[in-house]
Amino acid sequence: MASTTLAAPHAPAGTRAVLAILCAAPLLVILNYSTPLILAPQTAAQLHASAAGQTWIINAVSLGLAVPLLASGSLADNHGRRRVLTAGAWIFAAATLLAALAPNTPVFAAARIVQGAASAALLTASLGIMGAVFTGAEERRRATAAYGAMMGLGVGAGAVLAALLEAALGWNGPYWLYAAAAAGLALAARTALPESRAERPRRADLPGTAALGLAVAALMAGLTLGRQGWSDPLVIALLIAAAVGSTAFVAIQVRSREPMLDPALFARPAFLTASLGALVTGVAVISMMSYLPTVYQAQTHLGPIATAAVVAIWSTAAFVVSLQVKRFALGAGALLALALLTAAAGSALLVGLAVHWSWWHAVPALLVAGAGYGAANPALTRLSIDSVPADRGGMGSGVNNTMRYIGTAAGIPIIATLVDALGADGALWICAALAAAAAPGFALLARRA
Repeated sequence: MASTTLAAPHAPAGTRAVLAILCAAPLLVILNYSTPLILAPQTAAQLHASAAGQTWIINAVSLGLAVPLLASGSLADNHGRRRVLTAGAWIFAAATLLAALAPNTPVFAAARIVQGAASAALLTASLGIMGAVFTGAEERRRATAAYGAMMGLGVGAGAVLAALLEAALGWNGPYWLYAAAAAGLALAARTALPESRAERPRRADLPGTAALGLAVAALMAGLTLGRQGWSDPLVIALLIAAAVGSTAFVAIQVRSREPMLDPALFARPAFLTASLGALVTGVAVISMMSYLPTVYQAQTHLGPIATAAVVAIWSTAAFVVSLQVKRFALGAGALLALALLTAAAGSALLVGLAVHWSWWHAVPALLVAGAGYGAANPALTRLSIDSVPADRGGMGSGVNNTMRYIGTAAGIPIIATLVDALGADGALWICAALAAAAAPGFALLARRA
């Protein structure tokens, strides 16, 4: 098996400093991701957005994340993970400044899409470096627990920062802070991280990248516009284009000598668990909790501060659980199955709050739901590294995050449609059923692995 090589002549000054910088990447990504979850009504009002425009405000960054994740993982493996991480941080800073200055919804959505593409580089490169630096089983378990915890911390901290900075500076206040943080991350990564890359670079898969990008973009656009009418010819054409693009991507990968996504990896139970687990988590957990704050603001009249508290309770539970799962002797697949069952229970407990709000009801339900998400993050992080060859860490991260954010990007408009048709409670029951039904399958795959 080919091994990952470190291109830097000297080892990093300390693994703690390296881990801190690597963990800063997902923290910044999720801080930025979560801001419109709290400020969607305020941002939509400022930008004069329609109902579909508000969905784009929430979801544009997921589209930007989902499309280039596989390509950025391959770029990181081939050309240097530190180089890709640093470039992604600078692009993130520039796009965030554009979002802060956006005069209308299309410009804001475009800036968020570019933020998402830069976020893809941050996620895939940081996980690729983690796989190269932390090679022992125990140190990798601890590192992935800390990295996964940033997903939960970022949601809660992003919600609180969004509410506070909106009150002080307006709807775009958080973006000024995130732009400065991205620039700081770029400088720190350039000076403190080791360079690493695959021992044998692979050629860029331009046809595969184009096919996947068109498929995801068409799917996202079709699902978003579908809220205004599923019989619209444009919606039908976009969904057909998504199916054609997906089919073309699979065909290209099967026929390619050096595919961006090696189909043979799906014969590995761990890789299958990582990929499908990320997809289910994106649809049933992340998309539901991404859209629910908007529902609560609209139907229970919670303000930004109270809504931020809702998200903070959920994410604090996720953060604490992510840090503590390293203490349990569970394989990553078994941990993912347990996480999805817990998330399903949390979704069921949240039923009723959109009609009759009560903090006594909300807090324990949010803690359970957050615990499920918190256990899923380190499980998926560990699986994404462990399930691929050592020199394909960027690709493993890219596949895992692609599935997660395709699930989220597709899930948010689906959840919005379900809420319109069935109410928030109906959408919660469907998400709970999906997570609970998937968990036994992942437990069986874990046993095979």
